[in-house]
Amino acid sequence: MINAIYKLYPQVIRTVGDVAYDADGNEVAYDKDAVQAYVDAHAYIAKRASEYPNPAEYLDGVVKGDQAQIDKYIADCLAVKARFPKS
Repeated sequence: MINAIYKLYPQVIRTVGDVAYDADGNEVAYDKDAVQAYVDAHAYIAKRASEYPNPAEYLDGVVKGDQAQIDKYIADCLAVKARFPKS
């Protein structure tokens, strides 16, 4: 949620709890629904990151010239994308 506040309200430089502040220490009002919508719309990123196969598997396949290993890596990545689509 905090990252969403910083993304949507670039004037915010710090937060304490759910209160945001600008560089002068003034409280910055923000739309909590907009922040939640941003979080929801970007939730797939963290879900995908934890599920993607290790990129070393792809590189190992490239170095060895193992097309089957490369294809498996790509298929595994596409499966993750299908499981966690962009909103």
